[in-house]
Amino acid sequence: MGENYGQGRGREAAFVLVIFVLLVIILGISSFGY
Repeated sequence: MGENYGQGRGREAAFVLVIFVLLVIILGISSFGY
């Protein structure tokens, strides 16, 4: 149960990181005007 909780947390953290990177890329493209 502890291992599953750890994996779920890591997956959630990775998911948030991916969204953050996508937002940065979108904002960067909007700023540069591409």
